[in-house]
Amino acid sequence: MSENTTASPKFIKFTWRRFLLWTGYALVGLWLFFALLLVALRFIDPPTTAVHAERRIAAWTHGKPYTERYNFIPLRDISPNLQHAVVAAEDGRFYQHHGFDWQAIQLAAEEDMEGGKRFRGGSTITQQLVKNLFFGTSRSYVRKAAETTLVPVAELVLGKERILELYLNIVEWGPGVYGADAACRYHFKASARTIGREQAAELAAVLPSPLKRRPERMVHYRGIILDHMAQMGW
Repeated sequence: MSENTTASPKFIKFTWRRFLLWTGYALVGLWLFFALLLVALRFIDPPTTAVHAERRIAAWTHGKPYTERYNFIPLRDISPNLQHAVVAAEDGRFYQHHGFDWQAIQLAAEEDMEGGKRFRGGSTITQQLVKNLFFGTSRSYVRKAAETTLVPVAELVLGKERILELYLNIVEWGPGVYGADAACRYHFKASARTIGREQAAELAAVLPSPLKRRPERMVHYRGIILDHMAQMGW
């Protein structure tokens, strides 16, 4: 008489419960790890990010040459022109919100429904910082949920000045070009401290699509950003 090797429904149900339980533990543990990293980033400059690693892996996978330009510098060494241009372009209410700009999110949703062309999305600088640091450029509901829960932690432990300093230093500004110092030297042969107002606006216009856009082609968006800067008192 042969043995019945088919698993019972009770065993399958138990196995799935254990799997989901351990998956939950793993996700919570990973979230806590990221939260602790945010605390550490209050004092330590990141040696790399998820986006940096993603680009290196992609280049290696496709057998393409890859040179990374990344030099972390203090916020005081980044021209106010560039600081203001990036805030005006990416997150106009950066200093007013607490991680999420609900007005921008609502506006972006309305423009999507109307099929309009948006200058920028609804993500804040804090959201983009968390995404770039830990999640790269991939999109998923799990990633978005994790990002959403980590944003308040970043706002609490880092503060606005450090958030802006981190963002300006790690954000992608071209193929293998990360941060304000590398971007200014790569595109304009100038230091981040000396970058001019119009050049800063052109660099800010590149951010939504840094692998496709070039500062010298951003004449139209440069004008929009300069207008936003003027409206904000800059």
